[in-house]
Amino acid sequence: MGWFGKKDDKSTANGTATATLPAPSALPEFPGYRAGTWTIDASHSEVSFTVRHMAVSKVRGRLGAVSGELVTAEDPARSGVTATVDVTSLTTFNEQRDAHVHSGDFFDVANHPSATFASTGLSHDGGDLLLTGDLTLKGVTRPVTLTVEVSGFGPDAYGGYRAGFSAKGRIDRRDFGISFDARLDNGGLVVADKVDLELDVEAVLNA
Repeated sequence: MGWFGKKDDKSTANGTATATLPAPSALPEFPGYRAGTWTIDASHSEVSFTVRHMAVSKVRGRLGAVSGELVTAEDPARSGVTATVDVTSLTTFNEQRDAHVHSGDFFDVANHPSATFASTGLSHDGGDLLLTGDLTLKGVTRPVTLTVEVSGFGPDAYGGYRAGFSAKGRIDRRDFGISFDARLDNGGLVVADKVDLELDVEAVLNA
């Protein structure tokens, strides 16, 4: 398995398997872009979510620390990311509600303290940069697509080199076993199925 999905293995005459990757789609140029391996800066990265509540408003929450690694390739389309998010410190900024969200009705943080993401593809669709990958949440893995914005590449104040990205996506919580199903008198959901994700990630180029 490569950064962007399964390798197409082909055997040579001597029986040795060789691997080829599908040709990537062309991506735009990014000023200051550098190929290399980057470490996510947890203190300057955040994953948040928004979900409709009672069909009339929205509840916003923030997950815990993000850790992981980005690899930017000479060909940007072959770049990828793996990340782990701490779910135990998830907050919706309301203590009573947080206790419920941490329970088995929702994230079950006692048994599933983290969520992970591993990219499988990067493509350019019109004006959008699309990152596909496998999200594992509450022990369930499903494919997701994120729309990515490259915030920029450049030197920091400490002699290092940094990159910034933001991303948005939408998941169905039921796909990940979060099936809490309280209903309003009119049949509407207390907590909507669709959850909007928003990510802001800063990473430091490894020396």
